[in-house]
Amino acid sequence: MSSVFKVQKTIREILLKILDNHSLEQLNKIPAGYSNNLIWNVAHCISSQQVLVYKLSGLPTLVSDQFIDKYKKGTKPEGDVSQSELDEIRALLFSTLDKTEKDVKDGIFQNYTTYMTSMGFELTNVQDALDFVNYHEGIHTGIIMSIRKFV
Repeated sequence: MSSVFKVQKTIREILLKILDNHSLEQLNKIPAGYSNNLIWNVAHCISSQQVLVYKLSGLPTLVSDQFIDKYKKGTKPEGDVSQSELDEIRALLFSTLDKTEKDVKDGIFQNYTTYMTSMGFELTNVQDALDFVNYHEGIHTGIIMSIRKFV
């Protein structure tokens, strides 16, 4: 396993612990001063990884367009996530990671549409995207650690 996937696996394990150690009510609570909640941040990490790695490579995503639209940049929770949605998000944390790692090993990422992130980092290939995903998920893990103090 390359270091980029070791880092992402560690981040995803932290996110899984957040899901497993908080009630559905806590995961859905938006504390005062925040625009999102714990579960949105976790699902946003999955959605963003799919867009940055798969969509920009011109490949089908491993999650639905509805999932991406619900958790993409600029969105916020439109209502509480149900137990079945939580179960889906929990499963996607590692199924998407495992499949991405396999797809990288299999060399399926042949094309990439250059993309400038809102943080000013230019992604020009899938390796850039994978590196940036870890940075992005690290930021959201920090936000999650802050939110959990208030739920």
